[in-house]
Amino acid sequence: MTKAIKQHLIRSLARGQFVSGQQLGDELNVSRTAVAKHIKALTELGLDIYSVTGKGYKLAQAINLLDKKVIDNLVNDNSAPVEVHSLIDSTNDYLMRRLPNQLMQGQVCLAECQSAGRGRRGRQWVSPFGSQIYLSMYWYLEQGLSAAMGLSLVTALAVSDAIKEYCNVQVQLKWPNDIYIEGVKLAGILIDLEGQALEPSHSVIGIGINLNMPEQAAKAIDQQWTDLQSHSSKEVNRSELSACIINHLRARLVEHQNQGLAPMLDSWHQQDVFLDKAVKLLTGERVTAGICRGINNQGALMLEVNGQVTPIYGGEVSLRGAS
Repeated sequence: MTKAIKQHLIRSLARGQFVSGQQLGDELNVSRTAVAKHIKALTELGLDIYSVTGKGYKLAQAINLLDKKVIDNLVNDNSAPVEVHSLIDSTNDYLMRRLPNQLMQGQVCLAECQSAGRGRRGRQWVSPFGSQIYLSMYWYLEQGLSAAMGLSLVTALAVSDAIKEYCNVQVQLKWPNDIYIEGVKLAGILIDLEGQALEPSHSVIGIGINLNMPEQAAKAIDQQWTDLQSHSSKEVNRSELSACIINHLRARLVEHQNQGLAPMLDSWHQQDVFLDKAVKLLTGERVTAGICRGINNQGALMLEVNGQVTPIYGGEVSLRGAS
């Protein structure tokens, strides 16, 4: 019941107009005190709601809620479902809990808000309500976990394809799982895996993109960031962009499944934010200085140190500019 009440309140407030507490209480058959309690809970999710005596509640800025009908109409292949949730702990965790029998190849989970969004290495992914994209896709790996090598790079290319097509913004890519604009982080990718190295396995590909970051939520981010709307002359519609990402991600994953990473290397290197630049590779407490020479067809970083180029595979590593 609590979730249904919150969803009703969100839909009522989404247009950015005043709605009276009495009206909301009547619609939900609850007291105005109960309405106020639920409104407070919504502000804790990152919604900027204020109240004015005699007028009621209003969002500081209207929000563009995800529209499943729009997404379904724009997705090229509707054989795998696209689920849209208002409130969820984590889109990746939701799909992982449904392994292995409750998912179809290319199935998608989208959410307005995540209460426990995750980045790499256990970091929190700040997930304010209704202003970003939180998207996860299930992909079956028939050849085992070895087929997962390079998945984050394939995903980054798909997101780049979608953003370029949708709003003509060119992004940059950073090994192994980040997407930048003008050298500042725009989006991140998280791959969760389950299975054995040489047996059919499962992957869930998570994408988090900053679209229109609320000022209050931005205070919780501990690194430089940017959002897509700041760089796009076109107003970004979350449903339309989500559908575009789904189409490009499925297409890139099929290409990777059939041909591997090799045909995508040129596209990656054209957008590699650190290509031929001095970098630092952080592995725990260890820092290795070198020059980024791109990636190989297994998805490894090619790091030049003292004239020798060595492939560096993913894991608990972080790549940064030398400065």
